[in-house]
Amino acid sequence: MKALAERRRIYHFVDVLSVPWGLNIPSELLKTCYAERNPSTLYIKGVEYFFSFNIQEEGLSLMKRAADAGYERVVYTHAMTRAIFWGDGQYLAAIPKESADKIGKLVQSAKWGWGLWHCDEFREKRALFISAFLPSFYSCQCGNLVERQYLCLWHIDVTKDDNMCNRCFWIKELGLFLRDFEPISLFRVTRKW
Repeated sequence: MKALAERRRIYHFVDVLSVPWGLNIPSELLKTCYAERNPSTLYIKGVEYFFSFNIQEEGLSLMKRAADAGYERVVYTHAMTRAIFWGDGQYLAAIPKESADKIGKLVQSAKWGWGLWHCDEFREKRALFISAFLPSFYSCQCGNLVERQYLCLWHIDVTKDDNMCNRCFWIKELGLFLRDFEPISLFRVTRKW
């Protein structure tokens, strides 16, 4: 087992996000995984750079490399990021509609530990989304019309799911991402990788 673990490419395949957050992952392991272009470490660093440190170009590039490797969580996160920040919905097509809910819940439920929060631009995009897209979501004829006096993401209507048109489906997914996604990292030393 030790000889297998010391083979160079093995670190490319380790999913560091599957390790329980209460366990301390040695920083040398994370550095080695990142050096092997491990998709989960590319994802962690990309999310942290983009959403917390506002280093958008490098963060998006790291997420894109992990998405190109097929890492499911980052395919979703990268597509949502492109759609929210640049209105670029082409990447949403890479997410099968049947599994979007499952992947979305996996991404949105990841609470990785200590307090790095969203950059100001993310909060601005959230406010813009609420004012620009939620009214059309609730006025669409694809499901039961729900009257809302105050539009917010915390009570987004998910009862439309069965009858939802494609546009409303993705508005709902984007809304849930904006509501629940937290770029919190347990890995405080990502800048040193």
